[in-house]
Amino acid sequence: MVLNDLKKRFRADYMLYLMLLPAIIYFSVFHIWPLIGMKLAFYDYRIIASDSIFVGFKYFKQLFDTPLFANIIKNTVIISAMKLILIFPLPVMFALLLNELRNGAFRRGIQIISYLPHFLSWVVIFGIWVSFLSPSKGIVNMIISVFGFPTKDFLTDKGSIRWILMWSEAWRSIGWDSIIYLAAILGINNDLYEAATIDGANRFGIVINIILPALIVPMLTVFILNIGFFMNAGVDQVFTFTNSSVNSVIDIIDTYVYRVGLIDYQYSFATAASLFKGIIGVTLMLSANYASKKLTGTGAW
Repeated sequence: MVLNDLKKRFRADYMLYLMLLPAIIYFSVFHIWPLIGMKLAFYDYRIIASDSIFVGFKYFKQLFDTPLFANIIKNTVIISAMKLILIFPLPVMFALLLNELRNGAFRRGIQIISYLPHFLSWVVIFGIWVSFLSPSKGIVNMIISVFGFPTKDFLTDKGSIRWILMWSEAWRSIGWDSIIYLAAILGINNDLYEAATIDGANRFGIVINIILPALIVPMLTVFILNIGFFMNAGVDQVFTFTNSSVNSVIDIIDTYVYRVGLIDYQYSFATAASLFKGIIGVTLMLSANYASKKLTGTGAW
């Protein structure tokens, strides 16, 4: 009976399923199939798979006994928390500001400019920020020197590099991430605005009582999904911005896995570290979704 229902649904919407097929193939090849390789964390790796020896939690024990790993977890948590907590409200605020612009052409221009950084690679973005923050010719240090303060090499300063990671991520993502919130705002029924105006509500009151409640569901969904990537901390960004002067404060789990796995050839050890990160991410996402359903009645699924 169930099989017959599935066949009927497929025949009715087969074009939609065909359009979905490339995405299914992509996620199957690059996200689902590699999960099978995670079993390597429990084996001593051998080139011939049949020669691999099951060792249980040996590499997890080695991982937690490694003094460097505690600092790597600390760096990952700090960088991820800065991005999650401090950047998360910015796209919402940007969407609210865009909605207040009444000149359609000007608003579209601002949107296009704000979207562009999302399509730049981190190598290009790093070059832009190097030119901004250069100790000799960067505009930031030029402004600092005008006020009589000494110039500073921000990209090699341990106290500044995490903030640079956060603000460069915000600059890259604020426009693109605001799309979902702006779409939710534009989907609000105009009758609500008219009723609020008749009741004497000013613009601030409309934002607080009409617009923000409409953004709760997309905000919760995005937050829960971001929680799932909490332990990532942006490996491509960190890998691009790192250098020997600041590596100790921005070395995260993924850069550590890259080093011990692809450079030192400790495949089983690196897989254990990666699996640990994945388990934490899944646990955080499920916990956030459960808490959201309990507190608000709404979750990501």
